[in-house]
Amino acid sequence: MKLLLDENLSPRLVDLLADVYPGSEHVDRVGLASTDDQQVWAYAKANGFAIVSKDPTLLT
Repeated sequence: MKLLLDENLSPRLVDLLADVYPGSEHVDRVGLASTDDQQVWAYAKANGFAIVSKDPTLLT
């Protein structure tokens, strides 16, 4: 499983989780910083990511 970490989480988590979740990314690293939730959802779906966020509005 690949994780897509939302901007409210540290980009450093990608490196810390690399051995457990290889291929994971942070929205900043894929050009999605400060984009709307629908764009994050679309990117995650198109690229096989599960979204990780502390923002409850992104997850609904």
